[in-house]
Amino acid sequence: MKKISAVALCAVMVVVLVLLLEAPVMRVEAVNCDAYELSSCRGAFTSNATPSDTCCQKLKEQQPCFCGYLKNPSIGQYVNATRAKEVAAACQVAIPNC
Repeated sequence: MKKISAVALCAVMVVVLVLLLEAPVMRVEAVNCDAYELSSCRGAFTSNATPSDTCCQKLKEQQPCFCGYLKNPSIGQYVNATRAKEVAAACQVAIPNC
């Protein structure tokens, strides 16, 4: 009986190890929510200039912060502006409904 239990336990452990090895690895990186990080987008926000690659990269990095920015009275009006939405769309970054 004990021999069967040991074999069953080993089989379960092998299955668990295989599943863990097959599972996708998710990286969770902390985002520093700092609206100043979007300063590379200033030209695109204030004119019809095409957003730079740096701007788009920063928008993607700061995307988890958008709801906080929208709730901040001194920043929210800028994030919710039509031109900001156009720049985000040009960079293929969605502004969430918060």
